[in-house]
Amino acid sequence: MRIVISEFISLDGVVQAPGGPEEDTDGGFAHGGWTHPFFDPEVVGGAFAEATERAEALLFGRRTWQTMAAAWPERAGDPFADRMNALPKYVVSGTLDEAGLGWNSTLIPADKAVARLRELHQAPGGDLLVMGSPSLARTLLAEDLADELRLMVMPVLLGGGKSIFPADGTLRTLELVSTVTSPQGVNVCTYRRPAAS
Repeated sequence: MRIVISEFISLDGVVQAPGGPEEDTDGGFAHGGWTHPFFDPEVVGGAFAEATERAEALLFGRRTWQTMAAAWPERAGDPFADRMNALPKYVVSGTLDEAGLGWNSTLIPADKAVARLRELHQAPGGDLLVMGSPSLARTLLAEDLADELRLMVMPVLLGGGKSIFPADGTLRTLELVSTVTSPQGVNVCTYRRPAAS
């Protein structure tokens, strides 16, 4: 399976709490919902819809999964929501248990996550799509398990917050395969691993 990471991201690399003020206040983060002025249904919404249509399953960290599982089932009847609800989901967590998951989800225990994600990455299938989940995205990048980054780069500086990028001093080169700019100044950039030479 191809692992695709899709993120709203600020110019200074922050991905924390794009959806709302109470989404993730870790570290005193006070800018939750920062993406709203820049969202448009055609370019930004279209990028998410396209990634979701190509996905065979979704992969989340615990916090993002809990936020999504609380929101999407009640939106049934909308084509995007129906797709989100129908897709199988994997959730990496050290605190949740399989019995309480629901929302078409399978637990990946945190202490076995890298090995299990390597198995999924090697398995036949379509895209395994990661949305949000900054700690998980950072681990996937650090372990060289991400095949594609789809970044919705918003024209805003947030001055600090969670990032998906490993801070391990390792050089990682990617190829830019497409860029689309929205009327609000969002650059939707798709990066992939360089093709083997």
